[in-house]
Amino acid sequence: MTAEPPTRPFVVARGQGPALDRLCGAVVAIGNFDGVHRGHRAVIGAALARARAAQRPAAALTFEPHPRSFFQPEAPSFRLTSEAAKLRLLAATGLDGAIVLPFDAALASLTAEEFVADILVGRFAIGGAAIGFNFHFGKERRGSPEFLAAQGKQRGFAVDVVPPFQLDGRRVSSGAVRDALAAGRVNEATELLGYPWFVTGQVVHGDKRGRTLGYPTANLRLDPDCGLQHGIYAVRVGVGGARYDAVASFGRRPMFDSGAVLLEIFLFDFSGDLYGAALDVAFIAWIRPEMNFDSVEDLIRRMDQDSSQARHALARAPDAFPPLGIPA
Repeated sequence: MTAEPPTRPFVVARGQGPALDRLCGAVVAIGNFDGVHRGHRAVIGAALARARAAQRPAAALTFEPHPRSFFQPEAPSFRLTSEAAKLRLLAATGLDGAIVLPFDAALASLTAEEFVADILVGRFAIGGAAIGFNFHFGKERRGSPEFLAAQGKQRGFAVDVVPPFQLDGRRVSSGAVRDALAAGRVNEATELLGYPWFVTGQVVHGDKRGRTLGYPTANLRLDPDCGLQHGIYAVRVGVGGARYDAVASFGRRPMFDSGAVLLEIFLFDFSGDLYGAALDVAFIAWIRPEMNFDSVEDLIRRMDQDSSQARHALARAPDAFPPLGIPA
């Protein structure tokens, strides 16, 4: 995932102010962009190309929370990227910034015509738009790519409709990435995303059992709706400006308490206190599913084997880590 760096720092606009002033008249890539996967970046690439040709800024126009969470608040919602992670990934694409629209009752009630007139033209005076082939918007999703293109002709802005992005004959989508992660196929998820899928969290206290086993861990509590397959993974950890290879267990610890789901990470060749630190954890390879063992000794032997397998997998992916831009 590479892009030319923007000439000015990436900014995030949420309302009025200097950030929004900088992005007024921008060519916008519009979408939810959960995961900022290869297909999303094709849409972003179209916006960047048009913006550069017109000497305008380029921005992502996205929505928070995800519309699915607004319409079905009780349904589980496995997001590939939190809002913060999404913005960090968008900042790494070469865009000048992002406009984050709150997806609330007021926005959901706008018709497709009102969204174009009031938001795209009236509020942001867009200089162009890029959308995916299946992007729909407005009340009851009645705004189609064809409708937006026709509106653009009437109102003076160009619209690029980007066809499906395929990888080895398979369409890249956020749903396909979720399916891969739900099955533990992190290599497949990496191919679809174009970078290793990652999570970010603050290290919390656990039961400290890992210390007695010779494997002290840094523990993260992920979103309860995280749909990643429970199991053991080879991971790479970012803390501050440093990177560490590691092995991680995601699940309920069936050998002991089958309690709350935790991501437990053992960093290789590291010593120190990480409590309270923010970690980025990139999933590089699948090792095995969660298992129960007849004895603690059997568990430790298997943990030794897991660590060896993780080191081997990570050695084959020495540069694998997600690109993380820093929004201003």
